[in-house]
Amino acid sequence: MSSEPDAAVIATTGSRGTSLAARGAPARSPEATVDWGEPRRKEITWYDPLVTTAAVSKMTGLESLQAIRDGLIPNGPIGYTLDWWFSEAEYGSCEIQCRPDSAVYNQIGMVHGGFACTILDVAVSCAVRSTLPAGVPYTSIELKVNYMRPMTEQSGLVTARGWLTKAGRRVGFANGEILDEGGKVLATAQGSVLILEAE
Repeated sequence: MSSEPDAAVIATTGSRGTSLAARGAPARSPEATVDWGEPRRKEITWYDPLVTTAAVSKMTGLESLQAIRDGLIPNGPIGYTLDWWFSEAEYGSCEIQCRPDSAVYNQIGMVHGGFACTILDVAVSCAVRSTLPAGVPYTSIELKVNYMRPMTEQSGLVTARGWLTKAGRRVGFANGEILDEGGKVLATAQGSVLILEAE
């Protein structure tokens, strides 16, 4: 038997003494003086990711992106979790859209930068993916993001675009940008994608 303590009952010590850490976010303390307001809830529905994995393995990169766009096969669970979808896919380019809400806000009242980074990673890597033949997997190597303006619920319909800048045998390069509903640039990115051996 392991002598390691269960993660749910690891004692943590803070300025107010020792308490038991619970799984997930802490509940509102009875000592809290700030009014938290009413809790907000969001239901997430997704599909078995292995269904998509099996389907896309038989398609070219572009065919798979267009099939997801057209609702012929499900998006990956991350798309449903963060509520983004493919709006366009052509050879060498990809576009996804979303309407970010307060569920992805950070503690300073705007959408967390990791959300922007995630949708840029999708747009940039899928721009490379759109050029790949069937059965060829890929993975992101590097992504450099420049944040230009804050993203909030008031940004409206947000579009992340990616486009191929250089196609290599083993590495593809692409750029990307996020635009708010009014067309203002919120962030830009440059990325590289490793093209793996065909399975």
